[in-house]
Amino acid sequence: QGGCEINMEDYMTQEDGWEREGLLDPAWERQQRKTFTAWCNSHLRKAGTQIEEIDEDFRNGLKLMLLLEVISGEHLPRPDRGKMRLHKIANVNKALNFIASKGVRLVSIGAEEIVDGNTKMTLGMIWTIILRFAIQDISVEESSAKEGLLLWCQRKTAPYKNVNVQNFHMSWKDGLAFCALIHRHRPDLIDYNKLRKDDPLTNLQTAFEVAEKHLDIPQMLDAQELQDMAKPDERAVMTYVSCFYHAFSGAQKVNYNYMVKPDERSIMTYVAAFYHAFSGNDKAETAANRILKVLGVNQENERLMDEYERLASDLLEWIARMKPWLDDRTTDNTMEGVQRKLDDFRDYRAKQKPPKIDEKGHLEAAYNTLQTKLRLSNRPAFMPSEGKLVSDITSAWKGLEGAEKGYEEWLLAEMRRLERLDHLAKKFYYKAGIHEKWTVGQEENLASEEYKRASLQELKALMKKHEAFESDLAAHQDRVEQIAAIAQELNDLDYHDTETINDRCRDICDEWDRLGSATQKRRTALENMEQILESIEQQHLEFAKRAAPFNNWMDCAKEDLEDMFIVHSMLEIRKLISAHGVFKDTLPDAQKEKESIIALVQNIKKIQRQYDLPDESCENAYTTVTPEEIESKWNVVRNMVPARDASLQAELGKQQNHELLRTEFAQIANQFGPWMVEFTKEINRIAMSMVGSLEDVKNSLMDYQQRMMANKPQLDTLEKKHQQMQEALVFDNPHSAYSMESLHASWEHIKALLSLTINEVENQILMRDAKGLTQEQMNEFRASFNHFDRDNSGLLSADEFNGCLTSLGYDVDKSKEKGEAEFQRIMALVDPSGTNTVTFQSFIEFMTRESTDSDTAEQVVESFRILAGDKPYITADELRRELPPDQADYCISRMSRYSSSDAPPDALDYASFSTALYGESDL
Repeated sequence: QGGCEINMEDYMTQEDGWEREGLLDPAWERQQRKTFTAWCNSHLRKAGTQIEEIDEDFRNGLKLMLLLEVISGEHLPRPDRGKMRLHKIANVNKALNFIASKGVRLVSIGAEEIVDGNTKMTLGMIWTIILRFAIQDISVEESSAKEGLLLWCQRKTAPYKNVNVQNFHMSWKDGLAFCALIHRHRPDLIDYNKLRKDDPLTNLQTAFEVAEKHLDIPQMLDAQELQDMAKPDERAVMTYVSCFYHAFSGAQKVNYNYMVKPDERSIMTYVAAFYHAFSGNDKAETAANRILKVLGVNQENERLMDEYERLASDLLEWIARMKPWLDDRTTDNTMEGVQRKLDDFRDYRAKQKPPKIDEKGHLEAAYNTLQTKLRLSNRPAFMPSEGKLVSDITSAWKGLEGAEKGYEEWLLAEMRRLERLDHLAKKFYYKAGIHEKWTVGQEENLASEEYKRASLQELKALMKKHEAFESDLAAHQDRVEQIAAIAQELNDLDYHDTETINDRCRDICDEWDRLGSATQKRRTALENMEQILESIEQQHLEFAKRAAPFNNWMDCAKEDLEDMFIVHSMLEIRKLISAHGVFKDTLPDAQKEKESIIALVQNIKKIQRQYDLPDESCENAYTTVTPEEIESKWNVVRNMVPARDASLQAELGKQQNHELLRTEFAQIANQFGPWMVEFTKEINRIAMSMVGSLEDVKNSLMDYQQRMMANKPQLDTLEKKHQQMQEALVFDNPHSAYSMESLHASWEHIKALLSLTINEVENQILMRDAKGLTQEQMNEFRASFNHFDRDNSGLLSADEFNGCLTSLGYDVDKSKEKGEAEFQRIMALVDPSGTNTVTFQSFIEFMTRESTDSDTAEQVVESFRILAGDKPYITADELRRELPPDQADYCISRMSRYSSSDAPPDALDYASFSTALYGESDL
């Protein structure tokens, strides 16, 4: 049942305007009573009960609690069975608390109003229950409650012509919307094409009857009332339409149960038995009852007619009595007399008219009820006496309201006229008093000459004060104009004491003219004095603006002239000398600026003497720098310039000596450095080319070693020059890219390279002699290595070594599994450290090993296989039979067992033993 809170104001906000009107309209109240009663009975009959009067049957709270239990499916607390008022209030409170527990906020509805039979509160409470349990849970797409129900109606009736559902009142008056909803879900019940928009009464009756007969929806609305009302009650229509929603949405969920009906023949047979059983009853009794019913209807109709005639006569008589009083426009022209008439009119509005409004509503309701009863009982319509028709009463009422409106407007206009005269006189005297109080002493203040001995700051304060007075004066201009305007209006309205008003207004205007002249005269005097003082002030400011930067310039110049400098090159000292020269060039302009600044002070003193101004006018508030201070600092700066010249020249001589040391070192280093580079290249060329025999190469390298040592004196000379530079604290040399450290490193590198290359050649000679290689083979190996050493690094990368092996006929193709395995085996031999490179020495050793006849692990395995008779294992007996005893025992002690299901227990694994001998596996 949901826990979301409902506020009735949220649902009815859009209809606030007509809702207030509806609360006073008996037709709407009557329609709500009928609709809400039918809705409650549609649920209460499930519990075997019903209500007759909605504002009476819920007063004790019992049926209200029962209704909530039926529609919610939940049990409420046990009701109090007593008949006292407190028991009824307790029961109603239990019901209201249950409603509140469902998230519904009841606005201004209390148990006392329900127990007292307050119709408005009871209908509001039932409407809240309908919203919560019949409308809130309606959800169509993203809309819910009222909007969801409206959207559902719009969706269902969209295909039907002449149906446009926009609300829950005017859109349903012609009955087509109700018929469209039924036809959309039960086309077998209504022939929609036969309906006419110009026959709304038939459409409404058809829809209501079909809904009650076939859909179990009670007739909650009256077709004639719905047709006659200018605007149907929205709550009643929403309640009734929600029953269609629940009927059809429920029907869709239970697979169209409405199509199941009892067997017609069985029902007819059973009903026929009832007919024959009761057809013999007394027919006279039936006839008498019919006559009594007809007479009762006629008597009730005549009573209603008489009541209408009586109410109409009373109301028309009262209107005729009130209208002349409302048309009276005479007055004694006094506030008290008009106030008495206004009090009488308010009494009429508050006490006399409201009962008549109720009588008019009751009259209209009685007329509508009478006509409805006559129509339902097939009687002719009621025609009131001449002059007492509803239209006659409405016309008389409108005439009364027109006279009432005119009388009220006249009273208010007369009241405002008399109030305005009295108000204007009071307003004149009040504003005149304020103005005269403000002008006291103003003329004496404007004539004062205290500004003649004021400073500029004091004068500006007086100017601001005068400007404020002028603003105040301008602001009072409106008050003076208002005083004059009020006096003129009092004259126009013939106020009784206009002479006093005019005399006082004239005095105020004359004084105002004098104040204006005095104000302008004082402004002119203040402006003239301000120009004189501003001239002095401007020169004070100019002095401050120029003296401050000039003083700062002298301070900076003094700091620069005293500054200790550290330079490391001729360029730096020359820049300092150049900057000092530029500074000396600025001294003449600086002297002119200094003289111009001092002249400002002298001119101020001249003006002070000319206009006999106070001594304070010469005091400069913008700066603390004095002319004496400027003169003193200027003399100090001028005296420091020659001393700076001498220190810069001394530093210049020092840097010239440092430059000489750099140049001498660079001349030797720039020759010795390139020589070492070329010397290194020649050694690498000899080591790579290996022209001639290895002995010739070795002798050539030893000659280069002696040539190198012959150049050692140049390195020693450079070392001495470097030491001199270090002692002079010269650590950079832009003339040479060679430092002493780099030259030492290059020298040691050449020594190491010569020693290493000679040692490598000696190792090659030993290998050649040990393996019996010829010089041609060695040259061929060197040529192959150099060919694939494309970067001349003296090393072969893995890819370069792979290409070299391929050119020599080895199957080491990396794209094939076998070739990749073979290449990795060879790399493990030539690069045991895993550097992924191959030196020439490793290459020579590998090629020497490959070129000479040597045993391999594969050859040993193949030999053991021959001894074992092609078996993958060998036995101890076979080893002792084929090998000497000590060799056989050696093999048996080191071979591991051969594991296989078809091998004998003494089978030995000769394959792993053979690979272990060559370091390819663990022994």
